[in-house]
Amino acid sequence: MSAFPIHAALERDFLVQLIVVDLNDSMDQVAEKVAYHCVGRRVAPREGVMRVRKHRAAELFPREMTVAESGLKPTEVIDVIFED
Repeated sequence: MSAFPIHAALERDFLVQLIVVDLNDSMDQVAEKVAYHCVGRRVAPREGVMRVRKHRAAELFPREMTVAESGLKPTEVIDVIFED
């Protein structure tokens, strides 16, 4: 495992959290790891696919893209949003 720290903001959450992911994690796996710390605690469960993007960016990362392929830097902020 190649530990990689990122700051993550889940849609409808009021916190930005430091989450450790793996460089080989896909964006779907990153979204799941972020949701684990928020959904059912501060954010109500929701239907829909979670997607990842750089903080406040319009473009979403492809779901199968890995953290290593994304160009993210350690501790960079990402948003996890629900796709309707």
